[in-house]
Amino acid sequence: MINIILFRMEFRRNVRSLVLWSVIICALIFFTMSLFRSVLQYQQQIMGMMKIVPMAAMKARGFGNITDIFSGLGFYAANNIVYMMLLGSIYSMVLSSNILLKEEYLKTAEYLMSRPISRDEIFASKLAVALLNIVILNLVAGITGFISLIVFRSGDVVIRPFLIITMYTFLLNLFFGALGVIVAVMIRRPRPVTFFCVGLVLVFYFIFTISRISGVSGEFGYVSPFKWVNMDVLKSDFSFEFWRIALFLGLALLLSGLSLMIYRKKDILT
Repeated sequence: MINIILFRMEFRRNVRSLVLWSVIICALIFFTMSLFRSVLQYQQQIMGMMKIVPMAAMKARGFGNITDIFSGLGFYAANNIVYMMLLGSIYSMVLSSNILLKEEYLKTAEYLMSRPISRDEIFASKLAVALLNIVILNLVAGITGFISLIVFRSGDVVIRPFLIITMYTFLLNLFFGALGVIVAVMIRRPRPVTFFCVGLVLVFYFIFTISRISGVSGEFGYVSPFKWVNMDVLKSDFSFEFWRIALFLGLALLLSGLSLMIYRKKDILT
C-alpha cells in the first residue's frame, strides 16, 4: 500500500527539518541535564530558595515535590515536559499536517495524481514518512536523554521508569501526529496550517499546566492529551497503564482512519 518512490521522495524532503529539530531538542536536553550537577552542588542554597517559591509554581514546572529536583530522573522528567512532550508534539503535528497539505497549496497535486498511484498509496506513503520521522526524533532524543542521565548522574539510573516515560512521550507525539493529519484533510482552502497547529498544541499545554496547579481542580486537565501522560516517575508503583496506552493508540488509529476516509473524497486538485 506504500509507494516506495513517493516514500523516499517525501523522506528526503523532510530529512533536513528532522535533523534540525533533533539537534535543537537533543542540545536542549543535554545542556539542561548538565546543570544537574550544579543543582546538587548548591542543594542547601536551592532548598532555601525553594521555600519561598509557591508549590503551585513547582507543580506547574513539572516537579511533584521539592525533592524531585535533586533526583536525576525527576529533574529529567520535568524538563522532558518542555523539550520532548511540547516541542516534540509541535514538530509531529506540524510535520503530519503539512506533509499532506503541501501538494494542494503548492499546486503539485495534479502532477502527483497523474502518476500511476492511488490516493490510498499517497496517504499511506506520506503517513509512513511522518511516522518514521516521529520515531527517529523520539529515538534520538531518548538516547540523548539516557546518555545525559548516565553522564551527569548522582547515583544509579533506574532504566525502567526512564523507558516508560520515553514511551509515553512517543505516544503523545504520535497522537499529535494523527491530529495534524485530520486537520490537514479537513482544511477546505489549501494553505499552510503551521501557526494553527502550534497554537493548538500550546493551548493543550496551557490547560495541562493550569490543571497541575494546587487549588485548581485537575479533572478538567484531561481535556489535554498532556494530562494523559503519567509523569510520576519517582513513585514506586510507576508503570505502564493500559488505559493510557489504549487512549493514545486508539485515538491515533481512529483519527488516521477518519482522515483516510475524508482524503479519499476530498478535492485536492483545486
